[in-house]
Amino acid sequence: MALPALLLFALFALVPMAIVIYLSFTRWDGLGSPAWAGADNWREALTSDVTRHALWLTVKLMVFSWIVQTPISLLLGVFVAGKQRYRALFAVFYFVPLLISTAAIAVIFKNLLDPNFGLGAALNLPILGQDWLGDPQLAFYAVVFVITWQFVPFHTLLYQAGARQIPASLYEAASIDGAGRLAQFWHITLPQMRYTIVTSSTLMVVGSLTYFDLVFVLTGGGPGYATRILPLDMYITGFQSNEMGLASAISVVLVVAGLVVSLALTRFSGFNRMRSQQAGM
Repeated sequence: MALPALLLFALFALVPMAIVIYLSFTRWDGLGSPAWAGADNWREALTSDVTRHALWLTVKLMVFSWIVQTPISLLLGVFVAGKQRYRALFAVFYFVPLLISTAAIAVIFKNLLDPNFGLGAALNLPILGQDWLGDPQLAFYAVVFVITWQFVPFHTLLYQAGARQIPASLYEAASIDGAGRLAQFWHITLPQMRYTIVTSSTLMVVGSLTYFDLVFVLTGGGPGYATRILPLDMYITGFQSNEMGLASAISVVLVVAGLVVSLALTRFSGFNRMRSQQAGM
């Protein structure tokens, strides 16, 4: 039964990856025949200041995404897990970003953050009227904000599902013992949701390595190199500079980084030792 899945995995994952690894050892402009270049692309990728800066920005984006999105998603998930109707109504409106395409979100925020005719100019608020996407000091944090706005609803959904699996008897027993809401959240909700936190964190951190379309439409990697993260660096190198061999080397670095991060999270978080917390399961 596993054979078809293995064949599809090999066809759509292993074979393309093998081709990319081969191309990383060639010089190719995307039109002619690839010419063998040995380790030149790898030497250039590992010593290039632009690529190393892109790698640093990617790690920074990964860390900021996790620090900002996790507490917001966790608190919202626990909140909307309640049975009250106003919470369900709030959830309906809050999950709207999940229905909008990434390109549309980028275009919307690109216009909202425009200093000339965006939200700041319309409301006459100086703090919103800054050139968020044109200032190298602000652009990265503007990108983090838009990514947070887009993906927090998804992770909120995970935490909502996790919170609803916690047995109500635990909270009833804690209430009888005199535990307040904060103590219940700290001693019951958080420990019971540790596997959900691990799952969400893994998706969040590894997903940070795949951000491309949002940043591409929002800033194109600019101003300067302020938002040129590794996936964008790979695209610009390959499809704008026509250096497919070098872009292939960067893409392999990206894949290896994703595998290392995934394996580290799985190994050190106890993800591979997960067991059902439901009685009898």
